[in-house]
Amino acid sequence: MRVVIAPDSFKGSCDSPAAAAAIAAGWRRGAPGWETVCLPVADGGEGTLHALVGSLGGRIVQHTVTGPHGQPVSAELGLIPAEQPGGRVTGVVEMASASGLHLVDPTPTSAAAATSYGTGELIKAALDAGAERILLTLGGSATTDGGVGMAQALGVRFATASGAENASGGVGLHDIVAVDLAGVHPGLARCEVIAACDVDSPLHGPRGAAYVFGPQKGADEATVRMLDDGLRRLGEVCGALADPAAPGAGAAGGLGFASLAFLGAELRSGFDLVADAVGLASAIAGADLVITGEGRLDTQSLGGKTPVGVMRLAQEHGVPVVVIAGDVSQGADAAIAAGMTAVFSAAPGPGPLHEALDRVENDLSRTAESIARVWAAAGGQGRRL
Repeated sequence: MRVVIAPDSFKGSCDSPAAAAAIAAGWRRGAPGWETVCLPVADGGEGTLHALVGSLGGRIVQHTVTGPHGQPVSAELGLIPAEQPGGRVTGVVEMASASGLHLVDPTPTSAAAATSYGTGELIKAALDAGAERILLTLGGSATTDGGVGMAQALGVRFATASGAENASGGVGLHDIVAVDLAGVHPGLARCEVIAACDVDSPLHGPRGAAYVFGPQKGADEATVRMLDDGLRRLGEVCGALADPAAPGAGAAGGLGFASLAFLGAELRSGFDLVADAVGLASAIAGADLVITGEGRLDTQSLGGKTPVGVMRLAQEHGVPVVVIAGDVSQGADAAIAAGMTAVFSAAPGPGPLHEALDRVENDLSRTAESIARVWAAAGGQGRRL
């Protein structure tokens, strides 16, 4: 009998590899005869780097890069070795690690000036390390610079009307008159780039990066209008390289557009990217049970977050799926109606949040052990769907 354990991170407490390990330890105590297969996953947001590196046996390297306001920040780069001779080294870049909203105090000034330069430095470090495939996650940005900073770090130059060599931040986009790709990093010519993108916003306009996501980055109405005008200008200058109206071009403050225009990237669903990279579908196909989970299961979870993505793959192969969540809210009944076999809360009872966060791994392990004992007592067969 085989169980595939594929949780997301439990935000604020443990990443997905740690969650998977805790669940597996509990399952082995409750059903020691079962084979456990741990495949930590994510939906392209926070924790995706750790999920991929944990599942694929890579390593995380720290780099000091340029933060959103030009300050040095320590950011993580994942490097996954080639699986076989002739395979490709993969670099995993979470743009939030270098250019994330958590690195700034959101104000109109910070929203206007924030740069994605550090994300480009991480991509450059991956290329310099020999990466021939880069998985780039676009969530959690502080920036609305259209990805110009990222492109600059990789050797793209933007001529400006004022004579400055480069634009800077979203506030500098209005000044761009031409783009020069002659100095772009040579490693991009041999590198496949796949960007995790779970929004369909265009670069500019009422549904674009500035209007939809600018306010959460600190932009007031005047700043939103200014940023949108700048993104429109970037689209006009670089429209021959990528379509500013492409779904996802407005992701991460326009980094989606820059990924298309300057990296030749393919934009994909975050969960699909991770699931394909770790081989989740093939693992589930031969399993008797799947366990997934996340910190909070609610109605938003049904909009495409990790547990639902795992559930849909399990349904395709007729494998029952159980969810363990730190907090089970209003989404439990809806999740079961959608096809979950069962939903469990890892919390043993009410208590202070900080205590719950501190003991998440123990609670996951204990809950998994209880589920395993019940499953084994029922014959361990698992109902094929």
